[in-house]
Amino acid sequence: MKKYHLYLLSILSGLLLAFAWFPHGWVPLLFIAFVPLLFVEYTVYTNQDKFKTKTVFFTSFIAFFIWNILTTWWLKNASWEGAVMAVCLNSLFMSLVFLFFHKIKKRIGVKWSPLIIISIWITFEFLYHGDQLTWPWLTLGNAFADSVSLIQWYEYTGVFGGSLWVLIINYLIFSCLTSAFTKKKIIGLALFILVPIGISILSTFNVATFLPKEQHKIVIVQPNIDPYNEKFSGSYEQQLDKMLKLASEKVDSTTEYVILPETALIEDIWEDELEQSSSVITIKKFLNNFPKLKMVIGASTAKTFRPGEKLSPTARKFYNADAYYDAYNTALQIDNSNNIQQYHKSKLVPGVEQMPFQFIFKHLDKFILEMGGTSGSLGTQSQRTVFTASDNESVVAPVICYESVYGEYVTDYIKKGADFIAVITNDGWWGNTPGHVQHLKLSRLRAIENRRWVVRSANTGISCFISPYGDVSQATEYWVPASISGTIEFNSKITFYTRFGDYIGRIAMYAAFLLIIYSWLIRFKIIKKA
Repeated sequence: MKKYHLYLLSILSGLLLAFAWFPHGWVPLLFIAFVPLLFVEYTVYTNQDKFKTKTVFFTSFIAFFIWNILTTWWLKNASWEGAVMAVCLNSLFMSLVFLFFHKIKKRIGVKWSPLIIISIWITFEFLYHGDQLTWPWLTLGNAFADSVSLIQWYEYTGVFGGSLWVLIINYLIFSCLTSAFTKKKIIGLALFILVPIGISILSTFNVATFLPKEQHKIVIVQPNIDPYNEKFSGSYEQQLDKMLKLASEKVDSTTEYVILPETALIEDIWEDELEQSSSVITIKKFLNNFPKLKMVIGASTAKTFRPGEKLSPTARKFYNADAYYDAYNTALQIDNSNNIQQYHKSKLVPGVEQMPFQFIFKHLDKFILEMGGTSGSLGTQSQRTVFTASDNESVVAPVICYESVYGEYVTDYIKKGADFIAVITNDGWWGNTPGHVQHLKLSRLRAIENRRWVVRSANTGISCFISPYGDVSQATEYWVPASISGTIEFNSKITFYTRFGDYIGRIAMYAAFLLIIYSWLIRFKIIKKA
């Protein structure tokens, strides 16, 4: 095989990965997408006198660059610089996974190949769910967000179960193609494909008895305010009035919650003066007409630090005073009680809301392009907060935008007693591209993992209800103001995944660590290669 054949195979892998991706792809392609790249690595491994190790890196970079650019190009609508950084860094890290796979395989032997590639790839995905350089959008298990009938078993595994499924099948197919077909291999491959699907079908029947039947009425508002122009040019009174008028079209005496989007309140709100905020006072007047009604709404808020109070890493100095404050992307729950509950978004978009590794690059904070009008990293909180009704009869998880991409992160709300999940977001930054559709469909995975209803309010497209099976109903159109009303069931049961989180990612990380240690012991001749 010539070198250009290897590059053609890498291009094929990249195209298969892209054409398998939602919302317009065909997900079965994912089960063969890694096979060409595995052939490339296998060819380099078996012809080490002809091909250098770096060939594995360069060919895999091409494959992953194609995948990234074809599936996340829409990031450029918010920031060209951010898009270039996301695509290039993600492609680089994915290529390093294949390079490490090849190097470790050379040291410890080909028989370890499936364990090496599976453990290292899932470790990469798991670490990419962390707090600094974090971009889990292309986690393999996410690809089934448009095919939820196949992955009802995510309530046991989360998305890493999907990644494991994809990698195992790819390696089994590759193994069949590089060695003789046997009955045992064919049966094993068929079982790995069909058993998870069968479990998914059975899980659908089980959920029907798992969920309570009492109905609760929710109203969702999609105001459709242009985030690039109207959001910063119109007055906050006009924008709030628009949202309350939309809500009033659907709200009645039986409505329990109104859900409005991320940063819906654009008034400068100081948290020690919440009750005096003009926007809060207006909302309170609206709620007075509906005694049992609660409103969950996004806001941009800030908190001043008292003299002598310890400053957070994200504290900002006032321009005209020797004092500091933190700015937050906040969710509020406002009702007819005197208690305004709040939660600060804490999974922030790297390079947009947060400078990665801020303890090193704090002096670069001023270059942050925050989608909200100010510069610098936003403040966060260490623990998830849920909103509890004044009568203690309902608890909601306030999940803000990007946070809905993280499976285990969302389980922290459920462990604190959340009966349903409210995702509030502003997807208008990306325009009418696959970005906002992908973001919506990732919430389907959170519904299945936790067996909770998801009510989703987007500033613009797509707002909807998502059942605990991941089924979407009453989806709104993009760039159309709307309000929708529906009923959901509250649920207090805990799934296996909610309880144990990303255990597959942790097991993979421990396995990868042991394999790396083993390879080092062989490399330095402390032990002999088996």
